[in-house]
Amino acid sequence: MRARAWLALAPALIAALSTAAIAAPRPRLASINVCTDQLLIALADPDQILGLSPYARDAAQSYLAAQAGRFPKLSGEAEDVLMLKPDIVVGGRYTRRATREFLKQQGQRVVEFDAARTLDEARAQITMMGDLVGHPDRAAAANARIDAAIARARKATSDKPFRVLPLERRGWVSGSGSLITSLLATVGLVNAADGLGIRLGGFASLEAVVSLRPDYLLVSEASDFAEDEGRAFVLHPALEGLFPPSKRLTIPENLTVCGGPMLADALDRLTTELTRLER
Repeated sequence: MRARAWLALAPALIAALSTAAIAAPRPRLASINVCTDQLLIALADPDQILGLSPYARDAAQSYLAAQAGRFPKLSGEAEDVLMLKPDIVVGGRYTRRATREFLKQQGQRVVEFDAARTLDEARAQITMMGDLVGHPDRAAAANARIDAAIARARKATSDKPFRVLPLERRGWVSGSGSLITSLLATVGLVNAADGLGIRLGGFASLEAVVSLRPDYLLVSEASDFAEDEGRAFVLHPALEGLFPPSKRLTIPENLTVCGGPMLADALDRLTTELTRLER
């Protein structure tokens, strides 16, 4: 009789446990890094986000700067994070160490993300944040978008492995160990920075870039206006002569500063640029 009674109650117990699991509140988080800001905005519910880093609204660094305006802006110090009493603090492993250590000493759970240097690392971080905020389905969808964008970009590339030099203000070059390199390599392009001996990133002289003669430059702006000396480097007559618009790929910097769902947009922009150059 007792066995029958338990069997009769089993479906109700399972349903009750399932309902309790669904009803369990998801964690509330604060972010102290511009890259974890964007992962949170893309994957968490708005009411899970208690505050974002000081750079969350900087459109030059964050692709989701406009959306970040909905959330409190933190100072970057530990004190205002502690006042919010988040369940979890997320940040970069290179975010101020003193801040991270102080938060840990105060009993705060701090989850640290490395700087993503490959598409695989970026996808893994999307999955990690999706699990952290309780939305693995959103993370899976974001990664599927990236995979679809990779497939589109590969169709747009030539069989020839063009040498592309990522060149920014004042001659900054993203090297072979960067996320930019992973993006290029994934679609069959080669980062020409190896020819300059630059691994993660570094400054190159105008003479070095001219001597290298890559097939294309990868820049973050298509504008021909030099608002300062940093921008003037990229628009130097020697470079404009060798690399007119038909020899420049343009991808906004805020699409590649961090690893996250915005990489799908970066790849689609690369596809558009490659298609433009082939016409």
